[in-house]
Amino acid sequence: MAASVDEFTFLHEEADEVGVAGPLPQVRRVEHRRGPAPLSTLSGLSWGDAPARVVLVHGAALNAHTWDATVLAWGVPALALDLPGHGESAWRADGDYTPTASAPVLAEALDDWTQQGLVDRSPVLVGQSLGGLTAAVLAARHPGCVRRLVLVDILPLPADTAREVAAFLAGPAQFDSRAQIVERALAFGLGGGRGRVERAVHLNTRVRDDGSVVWKHHLGTLDPTTALREDAEELWSVIEGLEIPIDLIWGSAGLLTETAVAELARRRPGSRTVRVESGHNVQEDAPVELARVLADLIGDEVS
Repeated sequence: MAASVDEFTFLHEEADEVGVAGPLPQVRRVEHRRGPAPLSTLSGLSWGDAPARVVLVHGAALNAHTWDATVLAWGVPALALDLPGHGESAWRADGDYTPTASAPVLAEALDDWTQQGLVDRSPVLVGQSLGGLTAAVLAARHPGCVRRLVLVDILPLPADTAREVAAFLAGPAQFDSRAQIVERALAFGLGGGRGRVERAVHLNTRVRDDGSVVWKHHLGTLDPTTALREDAEELWSVIEGLEIPIDLIWGSAGLLTETAVAELARRRPGSRTVRVESGHNVQEDAPVELARVLADLIGDEVS
């Protein structure tokens, strides 16, 4: 792939893959800043020309573009965020990317964007992996700002559950080429196919002046087991205490087990759960199916 492409170059290719014809929806990068910085405090992608009624929050070591194919297939106004320390959002000096640390930054940015008319008041939050847990903490600490929570392949789990993801993140901090990262990701079974992996790697890395390639996310230089550590039981308490509806979409080959899903049913009776054929990154492995399930679950609330 040419080094001169911008972050929206691949949208037509992705639209073709998910079967979307005709003009693409409007999409632009938006930023929330507290003050001058090389990167915005929080960055995101605003999809459509109406206030977003759904906010999408990605998992660890990903970025807002992980939702591109899902949004294209779904076709609703949406805001996809770059979590702190990811994509174009600022890195934290303390390297703390737990849900508890990140949730206040998201809340501040969403309030700003709501006042600007980019986000509807009380949107639905859809969060995958780390993004789902962060969205849960946000909803708990800011009652009334979230209408519904949809978790994608995540529940509070023991710290060593995502061993394969942790092993991938524990790799080198820099690489000789993007192709080297693509091969590593494919070896770990990530990304939903070579084409998607190549796009994802391009959008999640930077090329230095010396030609070496580094991750955009801060986790590439940190110990992720420390940067992401959070007590699972405390997060379960957060989920139990939420006064909004919760849905769960989980992958057949993702992080969750039947036991974990049953625990959600025990702690949150009435929560809806849908299983799809996918790995952990459902939005990359099965974007069309994810869009269909989201439309079935919450379409009336966000269209």
